[in-house]
Amino acid sequence: MRLIARLDIKNNYVIKGINYEGLRKIGNPNEISKQYYNDGADEIILIDSVASLYDRSNIFKIVNAASKDIFIPITVGGGLRNLNDIKKALDNGADKVAINSSVVKRPEFMLEAVKEYGASTILSSIEVKKINKKFLVYFNNGKENSNIDLLYWLELVQKYGCGEILLSSIDNDGTEKGCNYELLNAVRKYISVPIIYSGGCKDLNDIKKFKKFHSNDALAIGSIIHYKKTNFKTIKQKI
Repeated sequence: MRLIARLDIKNNYVIKGINYEGLRKIGNPNEISKQYYNDGADEIILIDSVASLYDRSNIFKIVNAASKDIFIPITVGGGLRNLNDIKKALDNGADKVAINSSVVKRPEFMLEAVKEYGASTILSSIEVKKINKKFLVYFNNGKENSNIDLLYWLELVQKYGCGEILLSSIDNDGTEKGCNYELLNAVRKYISVPIIYSGGCKDLNDIKKFKKFHSNDALAIGSIIHYKKTNFKTIKQKI
């Protein structure tokens, strides 16, 4: 099981909220990325949390600096609107990109991205919230409801060739109440590519539980690492 550090970024700071709201500054993304790399994270995900909202991205300079100090895969997401944006991310040191809002608005973008850069480079980032007993796809950093059914969307993005899925639970994000196993169990049989789950990781026992049921998948961790309730060294020693 891959253990991944997720860093959400706003205005050159790592931030963290609860349910994508009430954002709190954590620190410098390059210093934090390097620390997590030294602690034993398997990968780093850098997400510009406001790029899609404001139609711009500051992430390229950050990934460029980070890639000089860390030597594990880096995934970049947020505000990637076209093939040139993906190229810029990769040219600045990203190994993979995660795309969400642009694909929700124009699904063919996934096809184009995979054709140009290959499936192993392209992640489908999917933000999910449960509304009236249905899991729906959100975009613009959890601000907008697409009204797209999650299971339909999973089928589509895989049909269009994404190599991996970053599945983020808005309901559990930042709550530290545990991974959203209802969501994970609901999607399990509909996913044939590797998934990275993000949202609500609580503690070592929760990580053990995730590993037991989803050992072939990856877990992206934020709050419990940012707030120093544990670290990657400890997790790997215990798990």
